[in-house]
Amino acid sequence: MIAGVVLIIAGILLLIFPPLLSIIVAAFLILAGAMALSVAHYNRKFQRHYDNPTVEFFFRY
Repeated sequence: MIAGVVLIIAGILLLIFPPLLSIIVAAFLILAGAMALSVAHYNRKFQRHYDNPTVEFFFRY
């Protein structure tokens, strides 16, 4: 229920301030990139290997 209220408020704010959308998307992309780097660093540090070749492909570097 709280998530729904937050989404409605975010939608209203985006209607009022359209540049806010670009800020939200940029922040999301930066955080997603930082998370991918931290997971790759953690996996390299502990030499983790997965059974799934798709996961291995994304985290091998």
